[in-house]
Amino acid sequence: MSASVTETDVQTEEHPIEPFIRMDRMPHIWCPTCGIGTVVKCYATALERLGLDLDKVSVVSGIGCTGRVAGYVKLDGFHTTHGRAIPFATGLKLARPELNVTVFSGDGDLSGIGGNHLIHAARRNMDLLVILVNNFIYAMTGGQNAPTTPETANSSTMPYGNFEQPFNLPNLVASAGANYVARWTCLHIRRVTKAIEEGLQRTGFRFIEVITPCSTLYSRRNKLGTGLNLMQYYHDNAEIRHGADTKELDITYQGKIVCGKFVDEDKPSFPERMRMHYEKVLGDDYVPMSPEGGWIGE
Repeated sequence: MSASVTETDVQTEEHPIEPFIRMDRMPHIWCPTCGIGTVVKCYATALERLGLDLDKVSVVSGIGCTGRVAGYVKLDGFHTTHGRAIPFATGLKLARPELNVTVFSGDGDLSGIGGNHLIHAARRNMDLLVILVNNFIYAMTGGQNAPTTPETANSSTMPYGNFEQPFNLPNLVASAGANYVARWTCLHIRRVTKAIEEGLQRTGFRFIEVITPCSTLYSRRNKLGTGLNLMQYYHDNAEIRHGADTKELDITYQGKIVCGKFVDEDKPSFPERMRMHYEKVLGDDYVPMSPEGGWIGE
């Protein structure tokens, strides 16, 4: 170590993402080798690079392992009830249109109990960035089968293997009408960060699925080894195919994981369509929302 830099200097130097994380709540609850922390790091790095006004960035999450993200980011965060992150975020965006709203939750929360909200938010092209962390299981509540559990994979509610067909989430939201759809694994740190940067700068419904390991339940039940073994699986089986047909993105048990950016369009978002509609039908009687929220003239 250089004589001009002491050990104390190194220990007290601020971490690059410290301005975006509630350090007083560390250590976090996530298990060793869980990929959620990596995705949060990507999100914080994207915020740092874009230099956004953090007073105008909000995170909404639901229940489950990934649902704890809202409590760890140093932003206006809202930890909502199970499956209701998207409708809460929708209300927040409509009431405060100047906010950049991110929904950050898991596959069970957003595609299971909250699945109907996911579909209709994509259909409406609601102006939200949704980061769905997919670990193939209900990881916090006992390892139950999820809407994303691959066929034949073992879960606590299907100990002899899953026989249900899982969701192909990119295809689900793309077919419903999302503006931006991408999928990566948490091994693709730079690509996840770039996708989040793009998502934060676009409008409409933006959806990023990030495949992450659950070493404690999914991996243990399926005898897949440690988190390192899972990351090796991602390394060997992730196949990048930008613009791939979303109908071909099904994930099979220990099979290929097709990653990439599949949809990147610029259709009017729900707030934009609402404004254009009422300007047309009401003309001079239309009273738009102010940039600060609320109706002009209040």
